[in-house]
Amino acid sequence: MSAANIPAQSVKLSGELVMQAKAYAKAEHRSMAKQIEYWAMIGRLTLENPDLPIDFIRETLVAANEQPIKAESVDDFFDAL
Repeated sequence: MSAANIPAQSVKLSGELVMQAKAYAKAEHRSMAKQIEYWAMIGRLTLENPDLPIDFIRETLVAANEQPIKAESVDDFFDAL
């Protein structure tokens, strides 16, 4: 069964975790659920790659989701920024 076919699950979370997730979610413009999913993903990637600093993991995730800049020249590149 693929992940797309697995129904969402409800889980019980501590009130403290929920309040922290709400605060971070607001600052990051995410829903609370997406914030907790993000933390879970970062935690999983950190455990799977213990030799990599967490900042490197975060920056890699950001870079993987950035849209490439199409430029004909160096000037076009910097103008696009």
